[in-house]
Amino acid sequence: MAYRRTPAVQARLDAQREAVLQAAVGLLAERGYGGCSMAAVAERAGIATGSMYGHFANKAELSVELFRRVVTREVAAVHEAVARHDTPRDRIAAVVETFAARALRAPRLAHALLVEPADTVVDAERLVFRRTFRDVLAAEIATALAAGRLPPQDPQLTAAAIVGATAEALTGPLAAVPPNGPGAAPDAVVPALVSFTLRALGERDDSDA
Repeated sequence: MAYRRTPAVQARLDAQREAVLQAAVGLLAERGYGGCSMAAVAERAGIATGSMYGHFANKAELSVELFRRVVTREVAAVHEAVARHDTPRDRIAAVVETFAARALRAPRLAHALLVEPADTVVDAERLVFRRTFRDVLAAEIATALAAGRLPPQDPQLTAAAIVGATAEALTGPLAAVPPNGPGAAPDAVVPALVSFTLRALGERDDSDA
């Protein structure tokens, strides 16, 4: 007869897995993927390295789950920021502003999410990450188009271009931050990215006045 875990055993394993992921998130924010070895995560989580393999087959599998955990949090923050605004212009600006400001406040983590060399499975997740933000932005652009607030354009194409340009623009400031050092001042970078976005969409920005 196959062994069945008791509810108490399963609860203990679930709690241990959650502790592992929380430890991995902390290490990712401090050291990037290079510092998230199975042994390092196990040490941070307070478990034996061998126990890691009961939750994740290898570092690549851990990295994918870690990436998804962090990205889910970032996407939720963008949705929450968008929901606080009513006008199409402000909602579009909120997407870029939130994405960029959070990246600059946690530069080591953002660098890992966006550009740090990692396993190919992580690169695949990065494409999903960008497409997710593209879709959020495209939905707001489509709403603005329906309201007659923007000139005719393809929401998906425009959104993809803006997400790509924003990620590229952040690469320099993120890479320039020393390990565990402070991020670039959002006050300097974020308004410029929001202004760029609104200009790219064809809507006048307040700085045009």
